[in-house]
This record gives sequence, structure tokens and C-alpha cells, in this order.
Amino acid sequence: MPLFNKKPFSLLEPPKDLDSKEKVFQIRFTKEIFRDYQEYLKRLNLYRQRVWTCKMSGKSNLTFEEALVSEHNAMEKAQNMPTELMAYVLRMTQYSTLGLHELVNKIYANLLEEVFEGIELLAKKDGFVVPCKILKILDSDGTKTCEVGWLRRDKTLINTSVVKAADLFYRRAPVSRNTLKIFIRDSTTQTTPWVIHENLAKKYGIPTDPPNDIMHYEGLHKKGRKRKENGTIENGRKKMKKDEGHVPIKYPIDDLLVRPGGDDPALFKRPPLATDFRVPRCSVGDLLMVWDFCSSFGRVLNLSPFLLTDMENAICHKESNLLVVEIHAAMFHLLIKDKGDYFSVLQNKKRKLKVSLVAWAEYLCDFLEMTKNEELSSNIATIRRGYYGHIDTDIKLKILHELVEEAIKTSAIREILSERVDQKQALNATRRESTRKDREEQNLNTETAMKNEENQTDAMQGGNETVDELARGKEEKDKSNVSRSKTEGKRHLVRHLEMEFDKLSIRSSPLGKDRHYNRYWFFRREGRLLVESADSREWGYYSTKEELDALMGSLNVKGIRERALKRQLEKFYNKISNALEKRTKDIMNKMLLEEGVLRRSTRVRAQPKDNPSMAFLKYVNKWKDN
Repeated sequence: MPLFNKKPFSLLEPPKDLDSKEKVFQIRFTKEIFRDYQEYLKRLNLYRQRVWTCKMSGKSNLTFEEALVSEHNAMEKAQNMPTELMAYVLRMTQYSTLGLHELVNKIYANLLEEVFEGIELLAKKDGFVVPCKILKILDSDGTKTCEVGWLRRDKTLINTSVVKAADLFYRRAPVSRNTLKIFIRDSTTQTTPWVIHENLAKKYGIPTDPPNDIMHYEGLHKKGRKRKENGTIENGRKKMKKDEGHVPIKYPIDDLLVRPGGDDPALFKRPPLATDFRVPRCSVGDLLMVWDFCSSFGRVLNLSPFLLTDMENAICHKESNLLVVEIHAAMFHLLIKDKGDYFSVLQNKKRKLKVSLVAWAEYLCDFLEMTKNEELSSNIATIRRGYYGHIDTDIKLKILHELVEEAIKTSAIREILSERVDQKQALNATRRESTRKDREEQNLNTETAMKNEENQTDAMQGGNETVDELARGKEEKDKSNVSRSKTEGKRHLVRHLEMEFDKLSIRSSPLGKDRHYNRYWFFRREGRLLVESADSREWGYYSTKEELDALMGSLNVKGIRERALKRQLEKFYNKISNALEKRTKDIMNKMLLEEGVLRRSTRVRAQPKDNPSMAFLKYVNKWKDN
């Protein structure tokens, strides 16, 4: 049932003593019955207001009927959860105190490390990567092994083998984060901590008794709750009884439990976030996802790079423009080459397999029909009439989000992701080996220095140095120079490895979270530190080095989340601050350019493309496959 202003809502009971011949008014989608027409209209108008939230997906600003459709679609996605994973996911969910986003990420990461009976994976056989299905999980001398069946393309078993679990791997995750999120919401009755439905707990043999730590801290998260039990919990803080000694707190602890102390260092005031996005703030996540995907996979898309601000301005433009068209066309060509569902749709409609910049809108309409997403497909008529630019900005970004979701499933993207994982593992191995050798050499240098010091001491005590001792000193000095040269070479290697890591980086997780679970993101191609609210509905950013410094000075390292976030910001400080300063200089240059355009426009009529905010109109796809 949809939520009203994010709170549970109940439908009206049918009127009592209703006569079968009595004239009544019924709401089509709730089946509620009214005797009075004004009451019927009042209720119907309430359902038409955008105050409803889909209970399953968390989508808000919907009408009641849209929320119902969203819940129905979410239920269908929840059914995509493989039955082999359900017990594992429910067990990790039961009594977890993590927020939904954190819980989903934790389960998602663990699933990639685990193997389950009945799941299909990949393994190496005779030098080739071959699909297989786990038939049975074995435990041999503490090493987990699996009996697997090798699969043909039609999923039939060829034969079986026993392989190590460590040699099995997923080409793609066994379930998406979105499906996990919907499944968790559908399977639980409570969120802090998460409590699964009793029937599910019974079905999968999951304990229903809360663990001791949950019992001990019960109610801490509820503001103002009071409870007496061997002491008191009042206003979220536990007060010790008089006869109990003061127990020192071992930090770090959960950030929300941290209280200021007299000996704490003074923290900076958290700088306010800039929020001057052109797209709706609830759509910034979609904008970033699409832009980062296009930037990361530009070569396979045959789509040359463009700035985030250019994409934002292009999406908000009320007319179709080349940048928007090229982004869509690149996605369509990728789906066509994959020969999946979209390819079949185009074949059935006898479309050409090369998307022209003139007819691209027809291919977009075909894609929207394929998605069967009512919110998106309701715009088909507008697009066909040539008014794509008039569609709401958030809908444009939702369409692109859906396109990216489909593109990620293509074999071309999956192969690149697999290659980058292998390359990262190789780079990690090189880095570990370099670190190991560096450590050994440092130990050797330390021992050599100590021996030299002993020799010098002996020489001072024995009088003048001999010719042999002088020669030995020169030899040690030469070795020291060689060692310094090697150290410099290793520093160069480390810098090279870091640069290679950056090239392979596809940021899929934030730098960290603050006290209130806001997530902090940094993309190497975008000169801003972006901040996402815990519910993903609000975004802001920091754009100067001074703001970065103030943010780091405001983080309380007594809290688990803020300590981890500060460490990450310190680790990437130079990279982030350099990107912020570069963006600041670029903005100053643009402002000077705008002033020049303004002065010139008083004498000569300036072209629209001369305005930096319209720079996207100059975009040319230099990587286009002709």
C-alpha cells in the first residue's frame, strides 16, 4: 500500500447497510465506495495529488495510482531474486542495524565472494573460461570445493568436475543492488534494526530472538524514548546507576552516539553545500551515473568525452541538440551490436541498424516501448511529434538511466569490466611485490648503516684508518648512491602504478559517509566533491580547496564513519584539491570570456555558441564510428 506523506495509509471500509440497488460512487483503483458525491471527489482529488510514496522502491512525489504501479513493478523485480540466495540475504538482513544503502552494498559485496548451490558461474577449463553450475558444495581439508556441471549454450549439462571455490567467479553479480533493495523492503516488518517477516524466518530457519547487543541498546535510535531497566535510557543516552563505576568509552563508536567532551579538539564548522544544479536535485544521481558511464566507456561507445556541466546544460535545453542525440545514438548502437532484446525489436519493425541523427527519436520510442515502464513510455507521443526537448528534465534522465542499465548488461561492457578487474589484480600484485622489495632493501640499508657506524667507532678507537678501510668507505658510499638511485626509480614506479589505477578506475562506491550517513563522491574527471543525502533525494557539492579543508576539520574522528571518511580524504587530498583548484581556474577563465562576449555584444550581435553556458552546442563527436 502506498505511503501518504511517507506514513502508512488505510483505505476506507465499505458503508454499512449498503443496499444492492443504492446509487454509489466507486474509485476504480482502490474499490472504495461512497454514498456522497462530494466525499467521492474529495477522496479522488487526494489520490491525484503528488504526495504519495512507493513503499517498495521509496520513489516519492507520485500520485496514488502511480505509486500502485510502482509497487507492482517493484514486486515483479523482487521476484527476480534467485531462490538459492534468499536464505543468505535474509540471514544477513535479520537484526542488522545498517541503513538500507549500506546493508545492500554489504550483502552485494559478500555475494560476489560466496558460492551457492544451483548458481551459475564461470571457471577456467582447459585454458578457456566456461560457464558451469554448482551442483554441490564440498569441504575438503578446510578448503572449500564445489562439484560443478559444465554447461552448453542451451544450459544442458555436459559432464561434472570438482573445482576449488576460489577458482570460480561471476561474470556479473548474481543479483542487482536494486533487486536486493526491493527484496529487503518486501521481506521486513521493521527497519531499525531490520526484522524479517516471521513466516520467512520460520521457512528458512533464521533465529527470531534479538542478539544481546540489540537488546542492550534497544531504543537508542528513537529520540526522546525513555525506559527503565537496571538503569535508564533517557533521550537516547544511557545513565549509569550511582553504584556503577564510570566505564571509559573505547573509540571509535557509532557517530550518532558521540557526545562532545571537554578535552576534545575544536572542530571547524561544516561549510554549507552549493546546490545550484540546473537539473532537479533528486535527479543529480541519474545525471552523474550517465555521465560517468559515458566517460568510462567512451571508446567502446565511440563517444568522445564531454564535461558534466555541458551534459547538464544540454539535458535542460528545450530543444533537441547534438550532444543529447549523440549520447542516445551511441547507446542504441551498443545495444544493436549486442544483438539482444533491443536488436530483436528493431528487426521486427524492420528498422535500419544504423541510427541516423535525423531518425534517432524513432529508435528512442522503440526502446521506451520495450521497457514497458509506464512513467517513461507515456512520453512516446510527445517524442514522436518532435518535442523531446519539452519533456521534463527528470524524465529525460530516467530514460538515460534505463539505457545505461541495459548497456551495462551487454557483452562488450562486461568484457571490459572483466579485463579491468584482471588488470587491477595484476597491478596490485606488482605494487605488493614492489613494496616487499622496498621493505627488504630498507632493512638491508639499516643493517649496512649500523655496520658502518660500528666500523667507524672501531677506527676512531684504533687510531688512523688503513688504506683498506678508506677503500671500504668509498665502496659503501658508492653503494649508497646506487641505493638512492634505485629508491628514486621505485618512487617513479609507484607514481606510474597510481596513474594506471586511475585509468582503470570506475568509481562505484563513495569515499565515505559522515555522521548522518551522507555519502561523499569524487570523480577524477569532475572537479567537485559531491555529497549525496542518506535518502539519495538531495545533492550538493564543495568546489574550493578552502571548503575541503574546512570539511576535513569538521569531521569527528571519534565516530566510525567520520574517522573512515577523513582517512580517505587525507589519502586523496592532493588529487582532490588539485582538481578543485583547476576547476576554479577554469571558471575564472569562463567568466572573463563571458565578460568579453558581453562587451562585444554591445557592438556586434554575438552568436549563442559564444556563451560558455551554451558550449554544449559546439560539441562534435570525434570518436564517432562512420
